[in-house]
Amino acid sequence: MREIVLDTETTGIDPAQGHRIIEIGALEIVNQTPTGAQLHLYINPEREVEAGALEVHGLSNEFLEDKPLFADIVDEFLEFIGESSMVIHNAPFDMGFINSELKRLGREELPMTRATDTLTMARRKFPGAQANLNALCRRFDIDNSHRDLHGALVDADLLASVYLELLGGRQRNLSLEPDKTARKTDDKGPDGQAEGFVLQADASRFDRPHEASDAEKAAHLALLEKLQDPVWNR
Repeated sequence: MREIVLDTETTGIDPAQGHRIIEIGALEIVNQTPTGAQLHLYINPEREVEAGALEVHGLSNEFLEDKPLFADIVDEFLEFIGESSMVIHNAPFDMGFINSELKRLGREELPMTRATDTLTMARRKFPGAQANLNALCRRFDIDNSHRDLHGALVDADLLASVYLELLGGRQRNLSLEPDKTARKTDDKGPDGQAEGFVLQADASRFDRPHEASDAEKAAHLALLEKLQDPVWNR
């Protein structure tokens, strides 16, 4: 399964007030493993970066003035994400900005159903705990010491590790419990909001693909006869 872990940086917090995307970082994971394929773009927003946003990501107007417009990179961006699901921390924020840019160009907007929101996942998994990216990196012992400022590609890379841990971590196959995978759903939660995803147990995980042969059964019985005072006969 191909997914795109994605993050953006912007000139401010609200696209409805004319704020724009200035950086996109995206990386590809297949079957929850990064492939190394990535996309990193800086974008001229055609407006000033707010002082508060500058403190967060450090991307100045001077740095951005010679970068391509969103219209120049939109095809590259859409080609990279393709039809894959997107993994985003606080998905409504980033999707709101992406769809604002697409709408500005008369392009088809991306449905929210294509986004898995790791912020929602974290809040449901750890109710009442901090769920920002730094807090989740601390919880899962993920090194984020290089994250002095927010950066779209750095954050997407960290988020890929966080997402894997939220799904159960790299050692899920060592568990004695049935494997559980995330499945998208339109079911409503207690708050009346769409659940977004549920964990579904894979009951077939422990099934043996074939029955033991007659030779294997005979070898097993022969081994049992050699055991002295086995516990099951006490």
